[in-house]
Amino acid sequence: MSLLISTWIKFFFLFAPFFVLSMFLALTRGETSASRKQVANKAIIAAVVIALVLLFFGSSLFAVLGITLDSFRIGSGILLFMSALSLVRDGTRNHAVGMPSEERDDVSVVPLAVPTIIGPATIGTILVYGAELQGWDLVIGICGLLLAFGSLAIILYSGSLIEKMLGRTGLNVLSKITGLILAAMAAQIFMSGVTGFLTPLLSQ
Repeated sequence: MSLLISTWIKFFFLFAPFFVLSMFLALTRGETSASRKQVANKAIIAAVVIALVLLFFGSSLFAVLGITLDSFRIGSGILLFMSALSLVRDGTRNHAVGMPSEERDDVSVVPLAVPTIIGPATIGTILVYGAELQGWDLVIGICGLLLAFGSLAIILYSGSLIEKMLGRTGLNVLSKITGLILAAMAAQIFMSGVTGFLTPLLSQ
Protein backbone atom coordinates (compact mmCIF):
# COMPACT_ATOMS: atom_id res chain seq x y z
CA MET A 1 0.00 0.00 0.00
CA SER A 2 2.85 2.39 0.84
CA LEU A 3 4.43 1.79 -2.58
CA LEU A 4 1.10 2.50 -4.29
CA ILE A 5 0.62 5.79 -2.44
CA SER A 6 4.24 6.79 -2.95
CA THR A 7 4.12 6.05 -6.69
CA TRP A 8 0.79 7.84 -7.04
CA ILE A 9 2.11 11.00 -5.37
CA LYS A 10 5.38 10.94 -7.33
CA PHE A 11 3.64 10.62 -10.68
CA PHE A 12 1.02 13.19 -9.70
CA PHE A 13 3.62 15.87 -9.05
CA LEU A 14 5.74 14.69 -11.98
CA PHE A 15 2.91 15.70 -14.32
CA ALA A 16 2.93 19.23 -12.78
CA PRO A 17 -0.90 19.23 -12.65
CA PHE A 18 -1.44 22.92 -11.93
CA PHE A 19 0.81 23.99 -14.80
CA VAL A 20 -1.07 21.52 -17.01
CA LEU A 21 -4.34 23.08 -15.80
CA SER A 22 -3.09 26.57 -16.69
CA MET A 23 -2.20 25.42 -20.21
CA PHE A 24 -5.49 23.54 -20.54
CA LEU A 25 -7.51 26.61 -19.59
CA ALA A 26 -5.56 28.76 -22.05
CA LEU A 27 -5.84 26.23 -24.88
CA THR A 28 -9.61 25.78 -24.42
CA ARG A 29 -10.50 29.39 -23.66
CA GLY A 30 -14.02 30.19 -24.93
CA GLU A 31 -15.04 26.56 -25.46
CA THR A 32 -18.06 24.91 -23.85
CA SER A 33 -17.68 22.68 -20.81
CA ALA A 34 -18.59 19.61 -22.91
CA SER A 35 -15.91 20.48 -25.45
CA ARG A 36 -13.35 21.03 -22.66
CA LYS A 37 -14.19 17.64 -21.18
CA GLN A 38 -13.70 15.99 -24.56
CA VAL A 39 -10.29 17.64 -24.96
CA ALA A 40 -9.32 16.55 -21.43
CA ASN A 41 -10.37 12.95 -22.12
CA LYS A 42 -8.37 12.72 -25.34
CA ALA A 43 -5.31 14.33 -23.74
CA ILE A 44 -5.38 11.98 -20.73
CA ILE A 45 -5.86 8.88 -22.92
CA ALA A 46 -2.96 9.89 -25.19
CA ALA A 47 -0.72 10.60 -22.19
CA VAL A 48 -1.64 7.27 -20.54
CA VAL A 49 -0.74 5.32 -23.69
CA ILE A 50 2.61 7.12 -24.03
CA ALA A 51 3.44 6.70 -20.34
CA LEU A 52 2.64 2.96 -20.34
CA VAL A 53 4.80 2.38 -23.41
CA LEU A 54 7.69 4.18 -21.70
CA LEU A 55 7.13 2.29 -18.44
CA PHE A 56 7.14 -1.15 -20.10
CA PHE A 57 9.97 -0.67 -22.59
CA GLY A 58 12.41 1.32 -20.44
CA SER A 59 14.65 -1.67 -19.64
CA SER A 60 14.63 -2.87 -23.27
CA LEU A 61 15.58 0.60 -24.48
CA PHE A 62 18.51 0.76 -22.08
CA ALA A 63 19.72 -2.66 -23.25
CA VAL A 64 19.47 -1.75 -26.96
CA LEU A 65 21.28 1.57 -26.52
CA GLY A 66 23.87 0.19 -24.12
CA ILE A 67 22.94 2.77 -21.47
CA THR A 68 23.14 1.88 -17.80
CA LEU A 69 20.26 2.72 -15.49
CA ASP A 70 22.55 4.87 -13.33
CA SER A 71 23.64 7.02 -16.27
CA PHE A 72 20.01 7.54 -17.24
CA ARG A 73 19.17 8.42 -13.64
CA ILE A 74 21.77 11.17 -13.74
CA GLY A 75 20.57 12.49 -17.09
CA SER A 76 16.87 12.42 -16.24
CA GLY A 77 17.60 13.91 -12.81
CA ILE A 78 19.30 16.89 -14.45
CA LEU A 79 16.43 17.35 -16.93
CA LEU A 80 13.83 17.07 -14.19
CA PHE A 81 15.71 19.59 -12.06
CA MET A 82 15.80 22.06 -14.96
CA SER A 83 12.05 21.60 -15.42
CA ALA A 84 11.49 22.08 -11.67
CA LEU A 85 13.67 25.20 -11.64
CA SER A 86 11.64 26.66 -14.49
CA LEU A 87 8.40 25.98 -12.60
CA VAL A 88 9.72 27.63 -9.42
CA ARG A 89 11.10 30.66 -11.27
CA ASP A 90 8.46 31.31 -13.93
CA GLY A 91 5.52 29.03 -13.10
CA THR A 92 5.96 27.22 -16.45
CA ARG A 93 8.03 24.27 -17.61
CA ASN A 94 11.18 25.05 -19.57
CA HIS A 95 9.91 23.26 -22.71
CA ALA A 96 6.74 25.38 -22.85
CA VAL A 97 6.95 28.03 -25.55
CA GLY A 98 4.23 30.25 -24.15
CA MET A 99 0.49 30.26 -23.98
CA PRO A 100 -1.10 29.89 -27.41
CA SER A 101 -3.09 32.79 -28.77
CA GLU A 102 -4.33 31.16 -31.97
CA GLU A 103 -7.16 28.69 -32.33
CA ARG A 104 -6.23 25.08 -33.06
CA ASP A 105 -8.29 22.26 -34.59
CA ASP A 106 -7.28 19.76 -31.89
CA VAL A 107 -5.01 20.64 -28.99
CA SER A 108 -5.59 17.46 -26.98
CA VAL A 109 -2.55 15.47 -28.17
CA VAL A 110 -0.23 18.32 -29.19
CA PRO A 111 0.55 20.41 -27.24
CA LEU A 112 -1.55 19.24 -24.27
CA ALA A 113 -0.58 15.55 -23.95
CA VAL A 114 2.88 16.16 -25.46
CA PRO A 115 4.84 18.11 -24.34
CA THR A 116 2.69 19.69 -21.59
CA ILE A 117 1.85 16.51 -19.65
CA ILE A 118 4.56 14.20 -21.05
CA GLY A 119 7.62 16.41 -21.54
CA PRO A 120 11.33 15.53 -21.88
CA ALA A 121 11.95 15.39 -18.12
CA THR A 122 8.80 13.32 -17.57
CA ILE A 123 9.85 10.85 -20.28
CA GLY A 124 13.26 10.34 -18.68
CA THR A 125 11.81 9.89 -15.21
CA ILE A 126 9.16 7.38 -16.36
CA LEU A 127 11.87 5.36 -18.14
CA VAL A 128 13.88 5.24 -14.92
CA TYR A 129 10.88 4.14 -12.85
CA GLY A 130 10.03 1.51 -15.47
CA ALA A 131 13.52 0.05 -15.23
CA GLU A 132 13.52 0.14 -11.42
CA LEU A 133 10.12 -1.50 -10.87
CA GLN A 134 10.04 -5.23 -11.48
CA GLY A 135 7.44 -7.98 -10.99
CA TRP A 136 4.63 -7.14 -8.59
CA ASP A 137 6.14 -3.72 -7.94
CA LEU A 138 5.63 -2.88 -11.61
CA VAL A 139 1.92 -3.74 -11.33
CA ILE A 140 1.64 -1.47 -8.29
CA GLY A 141 3.56 1.21 -10.19
CA ILE A 142 1.08 1.02 -13.07
CA CYS A 143 -1.81 1.38 -10.60
CA GLY A 144 -0.09 4.44 -9.09
CA LEU A 145 0.42 5.89 -12.57
CA LEU A 146 -3.25 5.40 -13.45
CA LEU A 147 -4.33 6.96 -10.14
CA ALA A 148 -2.15 9.98 -10.91
CA PHE A 149 -3.76 10.33 -14.34
CA GLY A 150 -7.19 9.96 -12.74
CA SER A 151 -6.36 12.76 -10.29
CA LEU A 152 -5.13 14.92 -13.17
CA ALA A 153 -8.35 14.24 -15.10
CA ILE A 154 -10.44 15.35 -12.11
CA ILE A 155 -8.43 18.58 -11.89
CA LEU A 156 -8.95 19.26 -15.61
CA TYR A 157 -12.68 18.51 -15.37
CA SER A 158 -12.90 21.01 -12.48
CA GLY A 159 -10.69 23.55 -14.26
CA SER A 160 -13.21 26.37 -14.49
CA LEU A 161 -14.19 26.00 -10.83
CA ILE A 162 -10.55 25.87 -9.66
CA GLU A 163 -9.71 28.94 -11.74
CA LYS A 164 -12.59 30.86 -10.15
CA MET A 165 -11.53 29.82 -6.65
CA LEU A 166 -7.77 30.37 -6.96
CA GLY A 167 -7.36 32.80 -9.85
CA ARG A 168 -4.34 32.89 -12.14
CA THR A 169 -2.08 33.96 -9.26
CA GLY A 170 -3.18 31.00 -7.14
CA LEU A 171 -2.50 28.55 -9.97
CA ASN A 172 0.93 30.10 -10.49
CA VAL A 173 1.77 29.69 -6.80
CA LEU A 174 0.72 26.03 -6.86
CA SER A 175 2.89 25.49 -9.96
CA LYS A 176 5.87 26.89 -8.06
CA ILE A 177 5.20 24.60 -5.09
CA THR A 178 5.04 21.67 -7.51
CA GLY A 179 8.42 22.79 -8.85
CA LEU A 180 9.95 22.57 -5.36
CA ILE A 181 8.69 19.00 -4.95
CA LEU A 182 9.99 18.06 -8.41
CA ALA A 183 13.39 19.54 -7.52
CA ALA A 184 13.59 17.23 -4.49
CA MET A 185 12.60 14.24 -6.68
CA ALA A 186 15.23 15.23 -9.24
CA ALA A 187 17.93 15.43 -6.55
CA GLN A 188 17.00 11.96 -5.29
CA ILE A 189 17.10 10.42 -8.79
CA PHE A 190 20.41 12.16 -9.57
CA MET A 191 22.05 11.07 -6.31
CA SER A 192 20.84 7.48 -6.82
CA GLY A 193 22.64 7.47 -10.17
CA VAL A 194 25.82 8.98 -8.71
CA THR A 195 25.77 6.47 -5.83
CA GLY A 196 25.33 3.63 -8.31
CA PHE A 197 28.42 4.76 -10.21
CA LEU A 198 30.58 5.34 -7.13
CA THR A 199 29.69 2.22 -5.10
CA PRO A 200 31.68 -0.25 -7.30
CA LEU A 201 34.65 2.11 -7.33
CA LEU A 202 34.65 2.60 -3.56
CA SER A 203 34.30 -1.12 -2.88
CA GLN A 204 37.45 -1.95 -4.84
